[in-house]
Amino acid sequence: MGTTLLFDRLDDDLREAHDISLVEYEILVRLSERDGQMRMAALADALAHSRSRVTHTVTRMERTGLVLRSSSPDDGRGIVCRLTEKGHDLLVAAAPIHVAGVRAHLVDLVPDQDFAALGRVFDAVSDHLIAGHPEMEIRGRGVSRG
Repeated sequence: MGTTLLFDRLDDDLREAHDISLVEYEILVRLSERDGQMRMAALADALAHSRSRVTHTVTRMERTGLVLRSSSPDDGRGIVCRLTEKGHDLLVAAAPIHVAGVRAHLVDLVPDQDFAALGRVFDAVSDHLIAGHPEMEIRGRGVSRG
């Protein structure tokens, strides 16, 4: 329940300040971390959302000019989602709101030793889940207070 309440609050903060959802913000972040573009399938996998959900969300974002989709230049079959300048500008504007919300509603409430324990828990979960899928890429480990 705590996770749902936290995500709902972070979503509300972003919607109120910038008229975007938490999922839309996550898409902007993922694209920015990958030089502004990702294949749609990889984006869905990175977000742990269904491809259908990501496609619908990206369609809305494309209508507002935050992203563009095109055929993959590598093979022409896949679809690549690209961050636009407008999307980048929105990410830059929204990031302080999101970071402030995460700090206020999570980080500042939890003692350091609890974050260290949480990091160990998620390391164990990640190790277990990745063990059966060695092709999965690990991006960072543990939980950081920064």
